[in-house]
Amino acid sequence: MISRRDFLQASVAASAIVGASGFGNWGRLAAQQALTQDQLLEFETFGNVSLIHVTDIHAQLKPIYFREPEINLGVGVNKGAVPHITGADFRRAYGIDDGSPSHYALTYNDFSALARSYGKMGGMDRVATVVNQIRAARPDALLLDGGDTWHGSYTCYQTQGQDVVNVMNMLRPDAMTFHWEFTLGSDRVRDIVGDLPFAALGQNIFDAEWDEPSEDFQPYQFFERGGVKIAVIGQAFPYMPIANPGWMFPEYSFGIRDQRMQEMVDEVRGMGAELVVCLSHNGFDVDKAMAGRVTGIDVILAGHTHDALPEPVLINDTIIIASGSNGKFVSRVDLDVRDGRMMGFRHKLIPIFSDVISPDAEVAAVIDEQRAPFAADLSEVLGKTADDTLLYRRGNFNGSWDDLICDALIEERDADIAMSPGVRWGPSILPGQDITREDLWNVTSMTYPNAYRTEMTGEFIHTIMEDVADNLFNEDPYYQQGGDMVRVGGMGYRIDIGKPIGERISNLTLLKTGETLDPAKTYVVAGWASVNEGTQGPPIWDVVENYIKRNGTVSVAPNTSVQVAGI
Repeated sequence: MISRRDFLQASVAASAIVGASGFGNWGRLAAQQALTQDQLLEFETFGNVSLIHVTDIHAQLKPIYFREPEINLGVGVNKGAVPHITGADFRRAYGIDDGSPSHYALTYNDFSALARSYGKMGGMDRVATVVNQIRAARPDALLLDGGDTWHGSYTCYQTQGQDVVNVMNMLRPDAMTFHWEFTLGSDRVRDIVGDLPFAALGQNIFDAEWDEPSEDFQPYQFFERGGVKIAVIGQAFPYMPIANPGWMFPEYSFGIRDQRMQEMVDEVRGMGAELVVCLSHNGFDVDKAMAGRVTGIDVILAGHTHDALPEPVLINDTIIIASGSNGKFVSRVDLDVRDGRMMGFRHKLIPIFSDVISPDAEVAAVIDEQRAPFAADLSEVLGKTADDTLLYRRGNFNGSWDDLICDALIEERDADIAMSPGVRWGPSILPGQDITREDLWNVTSMTYPNAYRTEMTGEFIHTIMEDVADNLFNEDPYYQQGGDMVRVGGMGYRIDIGKPIGERISNLTLLKTGETLDPAKTYVVAGWASVNEGTQGPPIWDVVENYIKRNGTVSVAPNTSVQVAGI
């Protein structure tokens, strides 16, 4: 972990960069009534270049509740380093007062109570207000979208991403990169990209047949801002065919391709770039590793892992900015660029408290227009949460939303064991709150939703768990290919994150009998989001909707079935 003081000292010592973050201005306000839009957006314009960063919106056009993770473990050099600290440890690291707005926005403790005080966050009409105010102070600010934008909601699924595209176009981004967008299918992605009024970037998106850079995506784009020649290089999610179904986009290959990234940096520097920005969807630890291997990048705007950090992290001469997810935050970075060098910066992670920031009327109208044809379906109440149940997703090993999904899979599909993918997207539902169809789709909407029912041996289940664990806890960030651990229902296990692959998972237990899984025995397993083409079964939202409707009020007990060692 690098503190504010250590960060500033390290940055000055490393490269004479002078930096500061404006986090404290809102981080220590004690009560909701103290919050004002002016305070949240207060920023002393600095230098000659401004960057605005949003990422991982996941099609959330309206304000939401979103609980940050309770468990986010790092391994190797990242053990105990940001973003792998949570809760009270996170607050101590950044000097955050208990009960403050930043306690609510950035950590998980007391989430339900604080949510009722501070309200929802996000909403693209509020994001538009923030973007417009930044542009009022710095008209030529660059707005950069880190991807995972056209995915994750009922209306996005029904319109094949068009609702989000129409709203985002109102914000006038300058460039974006990609991940879940490709699960719309390559034909649909090309259709949208062909009409975008801004740059679609991905230096690591290649033609799979010829192993050459794809002609559908630019590796970089130049901008002239504040008298500075800026190159923005795109870095799409590297592990598309592993984490998502490759048959949906067979024309493309990906990968980190850091050698090519170095070539692109050298190329744009040779063409006169005075500031080099990487718009990335690598994930934070991968970005840190890449910053240690590729020289010449001034700023990495990080995405994919949904981390929200009040201050940049410095790797050599590169600052890495993490701007959260689901529209909860907007990052502003002002830079002083002189004589072809970044000499200083000023940064602020701006929280989008939806009850404080006024919506932009034009964007709000477009959002409502996109949603109007689906209003009845979106608002239908399926059930409600019990007074003791908060539905959330984030966490390395489980989340109560996925516990509910696994319960539904076991009951509706008559299975011994259930598996739900360890994805990070999906808003939270407070205790005692109605669950609408929109809420359910916000955590299940994807283009390969079929809920399969199959048989697996105990040995095969163990192999799956080991493979997923290595994707998450391999000490080399370049081998961390997925999200969080696969969530399981009906089964408990022990994981030692410090062990090598093949030795992390033990004590696989069938919960209904208490018996250890027999490697040679066959078990009925239900799951969803298989990357295999032709997977059969009802869509997961139908499975869970039936379960919620039948139960009326859903209660999810605390999950104690995973024992974690090696932390």
